[in-house]
Amino acid sequence: MIPTYPPSERSERNIAWIEEYCLIPEGRDVGKPVVLREWQRNILRGIYDGKTRRAVISFGRKNAKTALSAMLNLLHLCGPEARPNSQLYSAAQSRDQAAILFNLAAKMVRMSEVLSEYVLVRESAKELLCAEIGAKYKALSAEAKTAYGLSPVFSVHDELGQVRGPRSELYEAIETASAAQTDPITIVISTQAPNADDLLSVLIDNAKTNTDGRTKLFLYEADTKADPFAEETIRQANPAFGDFQNATEVMGQANDAREMPSREAEFRNLILNQRVEVHSPYVSRSIWEKNGGPALDLDGPVYAGLDLSATSDLTAFVMAGQTGEATSIKPTFWLPREGLEAKARQDRVPYDQWAKEGLLETTPGNTVDYEFVATFLWRVCQEYDIRKIAFDRWNLRNFKPWLLRAGFTEDEIEELFVPFGQGFQSMSPALRDLDELLLNGRARHGMHPVLTMCAQNSVTKSDPAGNRKLIKLGEKRRIDGMVALAMAVSVMAEADESGPSVYEERGLLVV
Repeated sequence: MIPTYPPSERSERNIAWIEEYCLIPEGRDVGKPVVLREWQRNILRGIYDGKTRRAVISFGRKNAKTALSAMLNLLHLCGPEARPNSQLYSAAQSRDQAAILFNLAAKMVRMSEVLSEYVLVRESAKELLCAEIGAKYKALSAEAKTAYGLSPVFSVHDELGQVRGPRSELYEAIETASAAQTDPITIVISTQAPNADDLLSVLIDNAKTNTDGRTKLFLYEADTKADPFAEETIRQANPAFGDFQNATEVMGQANDAREMPSREAEFRNLILNQRVEVHSPYVSRSIWEKNGGPALDLDGPVYAGLDLSATSDLTAFVMAGQTGEATSIKPTFWLPREGLEAKARQDRVPYDQWAKEGLLETTPGNTVDYEFVATFLWRVCQEYDIRKIAFDRWNLRNFKPWLLRAGFTEDEIEELFVPFGQGFQSMSPALRDLDELLLNGRARHGMHPVLTMCAQNSVTKSDPAGNRKLIKLGEKRRIDGMVALAMAVSVMAEADESGPSVYEERGLLVV
């Protein structure tokens, strides 16, 4: 339920200014004065009630989010909210998106006889300057090098839902720079992000529990239990439906999504403003959470998968063992200690925080040291009854000398380590075993955040014969934990439980 805010002198002054000086920049009503709808007026009343530090505004596509952002920028550049010598910024994830917001604001300036008299448009720099008071607005994109010499009094983060993961260097740079100002205002305006761990989702969830009144949330989203293709459901996420949003076009998209299930996820995310991954992951969030119970002690036979990175990427070791009727899963992850914070910013993943919480191990230097991992495996094999460790066959030749140095014998390496290919031939049956485990709710992975991240980043690729393997959802996504889990489950399913392990024959060694 979106709160209804009462009129105030400040908000009504701002609404009147927009309707007097701003013209519709494009579309069927181009050139006509802006007439704000009641739901838009309510948003402005909520923002300018005198208490707002941040406003998070989210609804479906084609509800004039960017046009509203442009009006707010002008309101603070040359309108009643303007401050002398102030800096204003809009931030977008791509140059194209940044240009859209700037171009709409520039069109509004050029079309208005009054605004064009006071505002200079600098097209090449994507800047608007109100020379009379020295106020400047600039459009920024995450693709450009982030500038840290900013001091914004007003900022708009346009389509922040495009950020994957809980971090954005551009967002953090602008928000931390705002601390130098008195009563800065941040506007986040976007269709929802697909995942709960993405930055916009985190901001929305935090806003729902906000108690200080300085964060305002205007969230228009469709009920996930309602018929997704019904008009009344679509209206929940689209306040402009049937007004300046083309109802016929939207209903056509709904019909396409109904007839082509492959389009439903995209329709739910972009039109119904729901958190739905457009590219369906290998395992859905609901299935993953169904298996999210705490792992029990691995006091019986244990099987493992090791996905060893070649350089500075994530290395994953996942153990799986039968505990009652369930399979308990215990993962361990490594990243190099050197440059961890930079990698966290680059991948937009809180590796540094996970390391502080003991959820991610770090190794000395700027690569994952094979000797460090080999020593860990030696120790863990003394603690658990490890029967098999599935391992990428191409890395075994490089890793074997370190295993020998750590204390393993040739016979133990031959007995324990199972070469496991990463292509369709090996991974397809492994995924079938993992499918059965997860779909029946028989896994217990404890919602380990690093493994959960890997699950969300994993999608499947099929060959012409229908065989599958895991691939990354994007270049910077990490799936190593899921690859290691699939290998562990596969060797566990294939194991002959009647055969003794090497440790049963020789006994455990004490380190």
